[in-house]
Amino acid sequence: MTDPTYYFSYTPVNFAPEAAAAVFLAIAAMLTLQTFTSQGPRWLLVLPATALCEAAGYALRTACIYWTTLGTFTAMSLLLLLPPNALALTNYKTLGDIVRESRAAMPARQVPRVFLLKPRFITWFFFGSDVLSFLLQGAGVGISTQEGKRALAKQTVLAGLYVQLFFFAVFLGIATYVLFDPRFTVACGPSDRNERQAKRRLFRVIILTTALLYLRSIYRVAEFVDGYGGRIYGAEYLFYLFDMVPVLVSFGLYMQS
Repeated sequence: MTDPTYYFSYTPVNFAPEAAAAVFLAIAAMLTLQTFTSQGPRWLLVLPATALCEAAGYALRTACIYWTTLGTFTAMSLLLLLPPNALALTNYKTLGDIVRESRAAMPARQVPRVFLLKPRFITWFFFGSDVLSFLLQGAGVGISTQEGKRALAKQTVLAGLYVQLFFFAVFLGIATYVLFDPRFTVACGPSDRNERQAKRRLFRVIILTTALLYLRSIYRVAEFVDGYGGRIYGAEYLFYLFDMVPVLVSFGLYMQS
């Protein structure tokens, strides 16, 4: 066992990770129930799966307070860094479905020819970018466990985060365009008065959650640029404020959509 400050550069606060683990576990249960009771598409189970990973990450963070090893710290880092990226996949798939169904209902002369608005492009191009970012960040965390390769690990994780930031920005641009283009429509839900309200409600979730993930990625970039033991890395409250809170609020938005 190693002193927690060796890995964290501070002594992690107690009770906060336990509370976070319990909250994310409850969210996973509610999202699973919501998916099945609403007869939603099964790919939405990616949301409770992500919440479960968050719960496991915070459970390991709790373990690190009492029993810190390289293995528990690395597993915790992976579970808290990578799974939230999967939330973006929900947005990519949703936007791709909206564009696909809207294009199918359009007269041929109105169908946009811009390749950025092709459903397959939206889903698979951004999915591919997320996988690339995921692999780079995961590789960086793995490299960090090797003695003397902390600088390489830092640059690898940063490369993954920069890829993520770029594609988040592109996706936000496309989503905003689709929101304001009246040719793209969304089917009404039980609580919607008309298609316009349904579209605004759904895109509020897509744009806000992507913006929150963007904010989280900016924090992660600042954390890694600042470096181990820096002021950002060593301020635990910043981790909860800019990492946990954006993910938590994103789940809240998904649950209300």
